[in-house]
Amino acid sequence: MDAAKQQTAKINPEMFEDVPVLRRKWQVALRPGENLPRYEDVMLGSLGRLADHIVLLKWENDAFTVSRTGRYAQKWLGDERWDIPMKALLPDCATVLTEAASNAIANNRPYLRTVHCVRDGMVRTYDVLVLPTLSRWGGMLVGAYVNERSAQCNLLDTIFSTTDDGVISLSPIRDARGQPTDFQIVYHNPGAANLLKVPAGSLQWSRLNEGRHVLCTGAVIAQLRGVVATGGRDQFEIDSDDRCLRLSVITLGDILSLVISDVTPVKRRDASFRLLFDSNPMPMWVFDPETMAFLKVNDAAVQNYGYARETFLQMKVHEIWPKDEWDSHTRALQDIGDGYKSERHWRHVRADGSEICVLTFGRRLMLEGRDGYLVAVVDITERCKAEARIAYMAHHDGLTNLANRALYQERLQEALEAGNAAGKRVAVLCIDLDLFKNVNDSFGHPAGDRLLGLVSDRLRASVTGNNLAARLGGDEFAVILAQDTSPSEARDFAARLIKLLSTPYEIDGHEVVIGASIGIALSPGDGISSEELMRNADMALYRAKQDGRCIYRFFEREMDLQAQNRRKMELDLRSALVHGEFELHYQPLVDLATDQISGFEALLRWCHPEKGMISPAEFIPVAEEMGLIASLGEWVLREACNEAVKWPSQVKVAVNLSPMQFRNRNLVQVVISALANSGLSPMRLELEITESVFLAETEANLAILHQMRKLGVAISMDDFGTGCSSLSYLRSFPFDKIKIDRSFVKDIAERADCVAIVGAIAELGRRLNITTIAEGVETTEQLDWLRAEGCNEVQGFLFSGAKPAAEVEQLLRRFGVRPSKAA
Repeated sequence: MDAAKQQTAKINPEMFEDVPVLRRKWQVALRPGENLPRYEDVMLGSLGRLADHIVLLKWENDAFTVSRTGRYAQKWLGDERWDIPMKALLPDCATVLTEAASNAIANNRPYLRTVHCVRDGMVRTYDVLVLPTLSRWGGMLVGAYVNERSAQCNLLDTIFSTTDDGVISLSPIRDARGQPTDFQIVYHNPGAANLLKVPAGSLQWSRLNEGRHVLCTGAVIAQLRGVVATGGRDQFEIDSDDRCLRLSVITLGDILSLVISDVTPVKRRDASFRLLFDSNPMPMWVFDPETMAFLKVNDAAVQNYGYARETFLQMKVHEIWPKDEWDSHTRALQDIGDGYKSERHWRHVRADGSEICVLTFGRRLMLEGRDGYLVAVVDITERCKAEARIAYMAHHDGLTNLANRALYQERLQEALEAGNAAGKRVAVLCIDLDLFKNVNDSFGHPAGDRLLGLVSDRLRASVTGNNLAARLGGDEFAVILAQDTSPSEARDFAARLIKLLSTPYEIDGHEVVIGASIGIALSPGDGISSEELMRNADMALYRAKQDGRCIYRFFEREMDLQAQNRRKMELDLRSALVHGEFELHYQPLVDLATDQISGFEALLRWCHPEKGMISPAEFIPVAEEMGLIASLGEWVLREACNEAVKWPSQVKVAVNLSPMQFRNRNLVQVVISALANSGLSPMRLELEITESVFLAETEANLAILHQMRKLGVAISMDDFGTGCSSLSYLRSFPFDKIKIDRSFVKDIAERADCVAIVGAIAELGRRLNITTIAEGVETTEQLDWLRAEGCNEVQGFLFSGAKPAAEVEQLLRRFGVRPSKAA
């Protein structure tokens, strides 16, 4: 565009020199008494380069003939031929030369005419100086000098040849008074013929009054004449068939430049816009990007925002924004382009002052001839409320409304980053409720849930400020003390919390008492990352529960070492089961009536390849916690049965079952499979359990025990007398044997109460027809007391420790047990 403007008025300086020279030359050649100079005196001689610009016209038979032309003139004419009739030239050239030559002959003097012609896609301005002369052979010769004055480059052919718009240059045809009566097409691009629906060849040099296309109507010609009269510009639209054409006209000298555009799609879009805008259920408006004033609002906007339409149209956009968002709204509008889509939720204010949450979408458009911006609004208030609720639920526990693990970890990370940067300590407390399981078992899970809610209320009331309380799951809670907490402050807070949580609760008319154990870790000494601090606080909690519950413990580095050892043991346990590092040892059970071995208790041993024998007290609890006890227990049962089938038929084998094994509802099938694979009679298998089997899912576990007893397997209660409900369990299940705990046997020779207890258990066994066995017998004195109190069987180091399977036969021989057919 800039280059075109620079070329718009390129003035040819030679033209200003040539015209005066030729006028003087014509005047000098004029002889006294003659009206016209002779041709030879004007045109021959020293014209030099001017000869290239000359068109020599011969007047004969009342018509002009092109006799000679210079090279420049030939380019203007578009024809290099000589001695051709005027009508053979381009119509615009023929018209200009005829009119100018006729005027010069009529007035017997030179005639200068400025004309506009379209050449090479440009409207060019030419000066045509016509010099009438007499020929020596009679008649008249007219010399016409042609030179370009300037070129206007707003009609570049390279552009208009590819555009879909039609571009036409029109030359007015004037009457004797100089008024335009018709228009001749001196230039057009391919788009013009397409839009006018006529062959391209029929347009060039045609006159509108003689044509039949849409430009040839009287209304269009009248509009064009009006533009010529004012010398300005105009734009109007005409309908043609099912199309709407927009005509844009501008005068360029005595040439009219006409641009034809098919605006049918635009008109249809406008109609569709009005239809979609006015009746759209989505609130919509158009505002002025400069003034921010509302230009148009639809019914949905009026209804949704509560403003009357008249009020709306007197407002500006910022009036529906909350004041605290004015700056962010303004910045968003400053960056707005031709299209816009919300990248965030916005708040809008309704007429009643209430706020709604919205998404906005927009695009720039022209509305009734002015720039506007269309905005469509999606009211997502309810969705935002739902999302806020979902976000809350994602970070809070559904039962207690405390922070959940995700929010807890997020806040802990934030507190640690701030504390580490400022050199301040952050305390983490891991809390586990003591005796909570008893509440669930005694009153049911709904009561347990209500208890958790009451615990959370107490936590929420105690944890204030920047601190945070969270429920991590089950009966596990955690607290962040984020305000530069000292060890003494953490200790005092933990003590208060234990006291608070241990205060009785009332649930469904029952008084419920629980406790709390707390593990404490402080940054940076106990860790600088959230993972490390939580892990160490959890280890401290584990120590608190080991040390008696309802107490707090700070993390100590040795706990980390113990945790590492435990993790190493877990890895070693998995490897041991795969690589066959476990073995069974057997301790004899002696019948006091016959002093013979009645059976063996199978005891698990772990021969570690590096550490040697590891006590079951060390690895059995770990195996239970890591879920390995089921696989390990199944192996023990199979191995014991496979070994016992080799013994005399009267010798039984006793195998301990972990409470964890009862979680496997296939336990009965495991027993059946072990018996079937080994061929051992069910009558020779005893299964020892502890009273903890009845602490959870009592009915289900009793059902399992009854199924195994129906098989013929004997059921024995281990550690009898140490639990608080041992006697009640004797009513729940018909045990075959009860084992008196070693704690009573140890002091039976010295303490009368131990004698009384052992005697009572033995008497209870006799009355209930249950065999009694005492474990941990190490001295003959203890044996004598047990025999005197009526115990049926004993076991202990007095007879033998647990021995490998290979030594069982030797033990049997020592006790005089005769081999018999095994089964």
